Amino acid sequence: MRLNIKKLSDNAQIPQYGSEAAAGMDLFSAVDYVVPPQTRKLVSTGISVSWQTQEGFLDESPEKYYLRIAPRSGLSVKHNIDIGAGVVDSDYRGEIFVCFINNSLDKEYRIQQGDKIAQMILTRFEQFAEVAIVDNHTETVRGACGFGSTGR
Repeated sequence: MRLNIKKLSDNAQIPQYGSEAAAGMDLFSAVDYVVPPQTRKLVSTGISVSWQTQEGFLDESPEKYYLRIAPRSGLSVKHNIDIGAGVVDSDYRGEIFVCFINNSLDKEYRIQQGDKIAQMILTRFEQFAEVAIVDNHTETVRGACGFGSTGR
């Protein structure tokens, strides 16, 4: 698999793996930001991406992939920062932005150009071949119980 990166800003940094076994590639901020408490900000990475297999572009391949934008655990634990849901489809060619959420009640968070802000993980998916409207679902032991119903 090959990742193709287009730099949209002179400040953009190329995503990189933090270790040989890392699932996600670190994404970097292309700009300085201040994120006030209890707010969110779309953070520029300064890059756009596409990816290929040996057969060509993935949208021509039977296997489908997308990039999932995920939080960095250290930002969450140390600074109460989260990342909003992010999906980069194989046919998207625009800039990658990260929805950066400051959950702190009273502390602003300063992002410096070049800071690691999130990670992107190449993920395989399947699309449903068919959608059917039904009157009932098959019964399961769990049923409709959710939101912690299976224990701690």
